[in-house]
Amino acid sequence: MNLILFGPPAAGKGTQAKRLVVARNMVQLSTGDMLRAAIAAESELGLKVKDILASGGYVADEIVIALIRERLPEAEAAGGAIFDGFPRTVAQAEALDAMLAERGSQIDKVVRLNVDEAALIDRIETRFAEQGRSDDNPEVYKERLAKYNAETAPLLPFYAAQGKLAEVEGMGSMEEVAARIEAALA
Repeated sequence: MNLILFGPPAAGKGTQAKRLVVARNMVQLSTGDMLRAAIAAESELGLKVKDILASGGYVADEIVIALIRERLPEAEAAGGAIFDGFPRTVAQAEALDAMLAERGSQIDKVVRLNVDEAALIDRIETRFAEQGRSDDNPEVYKERLAKYNAETAPLLPFYAAQGKLAEVEGMGSMEEVAARIEAALA
């Protein structure tokens, strides 16, 4: 099964993806985690994208598509992928569909976590205070949220038209949200 967890930054996608990795033995493909690891390693890619992420910008499609393409064999060997933070645009979604089709696969389900924007800002402020991630700076976050609403939210009709979109209430405890996701996947 190939699954996309969809929602604005701080909606809980990463938390739920990690739970699904354990529960379903899938591979989490988080472009954000991959890019942060490249920055921490001070690789050529990391140096190239550091300022983009710190300012709340999106990394170029060709870079994130290449990151995903590189990890697909690992996901296939595990029996599926949880895409977290990818795709972010219709062009990326079309590229993902084409990559998977070349491999005889597809996206099976897109789970959208619906969350309240005020609650998201509270989450970001807490996460920034606890973890100090530069992309969680509350001012940068507001830019990320605006970009999400303008550029990423249009993916909803793209996946709804394919009959793959499941809307899940993303507010509540981690366990409550997990139970709702499992119901959507059943």
